[in-house]
Amino acid sequence: MTFVYIGFLVFLLIAFVALYLRGRTRAPLALARVAQNPILEPIAEHAWESEGVFNPAAIYEGGRVHLLYRALGSDGISRIGYASSKDGLHFDERLPYPIYSPTRDFGVPTKPKGPLSYDTVVYPSGGGWGGSEDPRTVRIDDHVYMSFVAFDGWGFVRMALTSILHRNLLEKNWDWKKPAFLSPPGEIQKNWLLFPKKIGGKYAILHSISPEVRIAYVDTLEEFDGTKFIEGSYRSGGRPEHWDKSVRGAGAPPIETPEGWLLFYHAMDPGDPSVGYKVGALLLDLDDPSVVRYRSKAPVLEPTQWYENDWKPGVVYVSGAVVVGGDLLVYYGGGDKRIAAAKTNLAAFVRALTRGEHAVLT
Repeated sequence: MTFVYIGFLVFLLIAFVALYLRGRTRAPLALARVAQNPILEPIAEHAWESEGVFNPAAIYEGGRVHLLYRALGSDGISRIGYASSKDGLHFDERLPYPIYSPTRDFGVPTKPKGPLSYDTVVYPSGGGWGGSEDPRTVRIDDHVYMSFVAFDGWGFVRMALTSILHRNLLEKNWDWKKPAFLSPPGEIQKNWLLFPKKIGGKYAILHSISPEVRIAYVDTLEEFDGTKFIEGSYRSGGRPEHWDKSVRGAGAPPIETPEGWLLFYHAMDPGDPSVGYKVGALLLDLDDPSVVRYRSKAPVLEPTQWYENDWKPGVVYVSGAVVVGGDLLVYYGGGDKRIAAAKTNLAAFVRALTRGEHAVLT
């Protein structure tokens, strides 16, 4: 019995040492870029998406991932295109026409600006001179809501909101509701988004994350009738002496987890010679998402791949994320030109954030 007891103690000691060494040498958690990247590229034969496809919204419904992506045409106008996939990686469906186009006062240029066709020398990035930009989508009850930037030159950059019935999304009946402005005239506002569920019985609209998280709560989205707007914030900021000295805005709509709302955000350090959009992660309190519970210590995604540095170097812009099974799929625009994706186990990623580990999107 003595030998058995000693053998058991030795076994426990070996197991403890193995676990300790594993913890000391564990590699950073990685959200791996998928092998299919870039998953969507411009189509030269489609004038409306010939210059760039990027900054996609994503939603998982009916057993498929639906991407509603920003498409820049040869006329310099941004519209919204559509593609879908069963596994979120291989997009076997892509429509040859835009599913949403800007309307007068919501992104259609009010007067000609520049040449009749988009000039990539004059406009070396994904800007264009008008249109519907950078959509985000969420489903609440029987509606799919899409927030987007209505852009008509840098004097007119406003947040707008439209919606479609959930069944119409699945049936590809693009009967969008007339858009409404969320932000007031005269303000330049971008990167606003809806939470994917009501909080305290109210719709929650995140409109700032720096220097603090700011959320507007409304009883009904019908309040935005052209006379009521959300008071925007001109303040900006970041964390001094950190990589996110300059915070650019929120990324994809928050993902609900037991530990909090997982929110990606874009930031940069203007003094960094490799300056560019990098991505960080926050966990916001479930009941009061203005409270930041955890924050990644370093960027979780940086522009290191060729498709993130081709047209507009140094840009990774996360605007869509879905959960399929236990996997988190993150979709982003690379270099204002192409769409890419990354993937990880959601629970493991969140656990790393709560433990102060460096969770990385590689």
